[in-house]
Amino acid sequence: MWDGPFYRVRREAYEICFVPGAGEDLAEVDDVDMWVILDDGDRWSGTVYTLDVVRRNMDRWRNTGECLDGSYFWVWDGLIVREPGIPAMVRVIDHLVSTGDYRTTLRHVGPEGDLD
Repeated sequence: MWDGPFYRVRREAYEICFVPGAGEDLAEVDDVDMWVILDDGDRWSGTVYTLDVVRRNMDRWRNTGECLDGSYFWVWDGLIVREPGIPAMVRVIDHLVSTGDYRTTLRHVGPEGDLD
């Protein structure tokens, strides 16, 4: 459901909060910041990209000189998925939460308001 600029997906023990672009078709989202917010308030953040976004960036960097002329792609809390769209991303994030892999895939940012 939409909540201002956020698109929230509620699950039994957590919520996934996406920040798609204004007016962006949710079925076509291919690059988006997100958080997993556990019911205890703990938060994990990441940026979800599709393979196509990674390829486009690397191709562009070939011309701009960034990342050794597009020779590599690196991001600390990046999650690369095959398919675009919030539903496909939710499916992946649900899997990460159910397996506990979100702890190594996403960045721990602590509870809201935590300054440490």
